[in-house]
Amino acid sequence: MSERRVTLHIERLVLRGIDPLDQHALVDGLKTEMARALADPATRASIGRSRRTPVVRLGQRTLEPGLAGARSFGGSLGRSIITSCPHVKEGKP
Repeated sequence: MSERRVTLHIERLVLRGIDPLDQHALVDGLKTEMARALADPATRASIGRSRRTPVVRLGQRTLEPGLAGARSFGGSLGRSIITSCPHVKEGKP
């Protein structure tokens, strides 16, 4: 069986209320978590066929202050995005 290839495009990320100095750390945490989750063959296999999702609303989150809080917040967003995909079980991408 051949490896599945996953290409993810995020055209716009709305970061209201995020300090501009923390935005890069948040995006770094998001990218790191998405790359980690999508590197798992089981996650790629469970995501299934190609599709477009115009908007993913993840609800309210708590953002701890500083760069570490922003990076952690980004990682949390990445995990939520992956688990919002059909057929991916919560906590077990």
